[in-house]
Amino acid sequence: MIWSLVKIIIFVVAVAALALGAGWLLESDGGVRVVVSGSEYTLGPLQSVIGLVVLVIAVWIALKLLGLLIATWHFLNGDDTAISRYFERRKYAKGFDALAEGMMALASGEARTALAKAEKADRYLDRPELTNLLTAQAAEQAGDRKKAEETYRKLVENDATRFVGVRGIMKQKLADGDTDTALQLAEKAFAIKPKHEETQDILLKLQADKQDWKGARETLSAKLKHGALPRDVHKRRDAVLALSEARKVLAEDETIEAREAAIEANRLSPDLIPAAVMAAHGYIEKGQKRYATRVLKKAWEAQPHPDVAAAYAAIEPDEDAQARQKRFAALTKSKADHPETRMLLSELHIAAEDFPSARRALGDLVETDPTTRSLTLMAAIERGEGASDAVVQGWLARALTAPRGSQWVCDNCHNIHGEWAPTCSNCGAFDTLTWERPPNAELSLPGGTEMLPLLVGTPAKAEASNLAVVDDADVLEAEDMGNPESKTT
Repeated sequence: MIWSLVKIIIFVVAVAALALGAGWLLESDGGVRVVVSGSEYTLGPLQSVIGLVVLVIAVWIALKLLGLLIATWHFLNGDDTAISRYFERRKYAKGFDALAEGMMALASGEARTALAKAEKADRYLDRPELTNLLTAQAAEQAGDRKKAEETYRKLVENDATRFVGVRGIMKQKLADGDTDTALQLAEKAFAIKPKHEETQDILLKLQADKQDWKGARETLSAKLKHGALPRDVHKRRDAVLALSEARKVLAEDETIEAREAAIEANRLSPDLIPAAVMAAHGYIEKGQKRYATRVLKKAWEAQPHPDVAAAYAAIEPDEDAQARQKRFAALTKSKADHPETRMLLSELHIAAEDFPSARRALGDLVETDPTTRSLTLMAAIERGEGASDAVVQGWLARALTAPRGSQWVCDNCHNIHGEWAPTCSNCGAFDTLTWERPPNAELSLPGGTEMLPLLVGTPAKAEASNLAVVDDADVLEAEDMGNPESKTT
């Protein structure tokens, strides 16, 4: 408001000053006398002022025309001038317009249009780091793999676009199934941009597929370092990799290193069942039975599992059924109501030929949660108590059609595995196998009726103690049809 008033006052003052000046000039005597080619011109005061203004304007126009002539001369000589810059701006504007139209066409799925716009943008801009990327992606979308690879290789030659080029070729090799080359490219891409999360994931998966567990652990540590992985998830997955490394070393008959790696895996993640079992066997080989017992107890508290029970039995392989029953009490006191605990207790009582106790331990499991294993145990109990063949065969018949119980199931694709593995054999996902009951079990439960001889000792001792409460034909039928992939430990 005040500023507006000030501007009005200034304007009025200026007009008044001009009016006074014009009046003064009109009333003044004298003027300017100009002689041109013998002719004399006399200008009054006002005319002199107007003439001076016209002269200044004429000089300014002459200077501008002279500058235009000089600029035109430089332009014709190829020098950088305002004219050249004007045309250059128009050229860049057309190029960026073509680039924007190409990106829109690419996003819309019009690959051929995007390629044409990319070529036009390249002509106008001369910025291959921009146009080559659009060309490569458009060529991929159009199915022109050769052109896409050629363009990605051009990107590799430029330091600013090397990562994009390597990543593009890597994805092409992955699509072609060339995992060896893809792994090398993933390592190069990771070296250029170690913080790139997608590259980290691809490299980790390829290293796991190639069983390069040491390299995979380094990549996993990089993911943790750059904040791409929570610390608890890193700890779990590092344990999985350590366990995988231990199994590889064990396959190479380097038992000392395998023991150490397995113990490290169990330390990193005590609830990882395979790590606990392998660590326990390592302690058993070293004669450290107390450490093995502690590891297996902790694993059982986290997740009761037949492999844990089998490893616990291996601590004292030569004990009799009664001693084993007593020793297993320390393991089974935790998770006492868990189905796995109840079936284990039933097996222990069957091994001791205490069939009424075996039935009590099993309880109503065959009715509330019937599985192949629990129903087979019930058949063994019935035979041990002297039931008729018809009763025993009835339980075995139910066992053949019953669910198999918990399995190693992939959380990603729900594929069922006979044994634990670091990666899913179906979808390739890493650390997705969980011990749970699948919707439709198709594989056998590790540690079914074939586990009974283990709990007593060797097969010869099992025969001596009359453990085979089910006749040979029934046992074979149950194992062949109910547990097709089980193995006697």
